[in-house]
Amino acid sequence: MTLLPRSLFGRLVLLLVAAVALAVLASIVLFRSERLALLDRQVSETRLAQLQALRAALIGADDPERSETLEELADLYGVEIYPESARPPGNTLPAGPRMADLASRLRARLGPGTEVRFAPRLQRLFVRVEAADAGYWLGVPVPTGAPDAGATRALTWTLAVLVLLLVAAYVFARYLARPLRELAAAVARVGRGELPAPLPESGPSEIAAVNRGFNAMTANLRRLDEDRALLLAGVSHDLRTPLARLRLGVEMSAPDDALRAGMVADIDEMDRIIGQFLDFARGEDATPPAQASLDAIVQAATERYRAAGADVRFTAGAVPALPLKVTAVSRLVANLVDNALAYGAPPVEITTACRDEQAWLEIADHGPGIAPADVARLKLPFTRAAASRARTDGAAGAGLGLAIVERIARLHGGFFEIEPRPGGGTLARVRLPLAAAAR
Repeated sequence: MTLLPRSLFGRLVLLLVAAVALAVLASIVLFRSERLALLDRQVSETRLAQLQALRAALIGADDPERSETLEELADLYGVEIYPESARPPGNTLPAGPRMADLASRLRARLGPGTEVRFAPRLQRLFVRVEAADAGYWLGVPVPTGAPDAGATRALTWTLAVLVLLLVAAYVFARYLARPLRELAAAVARVGRGELPAPLPESGPSEIAAVNRGFNAMTANLRRLDEDRALLLAGVSHDLRTPLARLRLGVEMSAPDDALRAGMVADIDEMDRIIGQFLDFARGEDATPPAQASLDAIVQAATERYRAAGADVRFTAGAVPALPLKVTAVSRLVANLVDNALAYGAPPVEITTACRDEQAWLEIADHGPGIAPADVARLKLPFTRAAASRARTDGAAGAGLGLAIVERIARLHGGFFEIEPRPGGGTLARVRLPLAAAAR
């Protein structure tokens, strides 16, 4: 497992956020370093000279231990003076080369007994000096107005820059990842058997090159699909005319009624296969969808089969009107019923229902069933059932009926599923969205 995001967009955002965080951290470290250096700058040569003069005044005072004397000197030099017995609050001097240099300079100017401490809460720098065999702590005020105001401004600007950089990083990463998202969506559509619109060939050179290659691939697929449809339609159309003449000749010349009926049945089967070729080659994309009742379409198909003597039963589920390509959905129902009658056994049971924001159409037969391993294979064009699931009428079939159903279901944004029926037989299910319109 990895902690990195899986998407390129997430990794770009993480990279930019990490860079911004490092930049802000470096700014904070530098600011703290400069703040400590401020202490060094505050104790300038003038302040050192004042401390030297104050130490000399303590040495020359008549009674430096008197509180009145200490108060007078403190007012005069603008510092706080404490006898060594009154230990002032404060910590040791912060570590660092600047502070070490400050302490060294103070000891060099004020004597070897000099100590330095800093009280952040009081904003005081306390310096211990020795005068007349006595120790004193001198509290030197560190100006708080300018540093605090600077710290507030620095923090405000740092946060503002951080927010600005994060927003810029998000927008930049999203801009870079957008062509990849569009490409992924287009690839998914190709995987579903659809042909997406051409992708823009602008932007970064690598993305533009990939999009150009993808557009060329989809153009070739579109051309191959058109050529295949034209070929199938042309061959099918050209074959139907001689078949019609052949049937007419058989009916007029064959002396044996049984032989004539068999030959006519063979010609009808050939005509039905050619019809499947035409249905498979026929494009439905240009046909606009219209609000129609799925129950009415199925009911009309059921009545046609029942009029022909087939045992087909329909249970309506009160499905609301849907945006449907009526001719295509009628062909879908007919192919499923034909498949159930050809490979299964009566009765063929049709039901409709509304479940999970979808309209369900289920067609079940009572035949030998279907092997689970053949489910995906039978949806492919020109694929026939295995020997264990042969047609009950002995015909071969073209292997296009379920492929046509799959295409029409996808055309409506739905799904086509085949599975063994509990109790024996095969169950074919088509699920269509209630809200989405057909493409």
